[in-house]
Amino acid sequence: MANPKTRKNDTKPMFFSAFNYKLIGLSIFLIVAGFTAMYLENEINGFISLYISPIMVMAGYVIVIFAILKHNNTGVSPAPDTD
Repeated sequence: MANPKTRKNDTKPMFFSAFNYKLIGLSIFLIVAGFTAMYLENEINGFISLYISPIMVMAGYVIVIFAILKHNNTGVSPAPDTD
């Protein structure tokens, strides 16, 4: 087994920030809550199953797309201007 004292520190930066993971968690919650509300009403022409639940599900999908595409630029430093 490898000795812990001789092991290299191979830490890689995380692909997503904590904010991205929070948004993904929120979107998963919205998607699950939307489908659950649609199932629990169990009525074809109900207000929740026709209007509220689809909006919640679509909002969840939009938020997950935004969370995946959002890039944190704090670690990138601009190139020095040599003019």
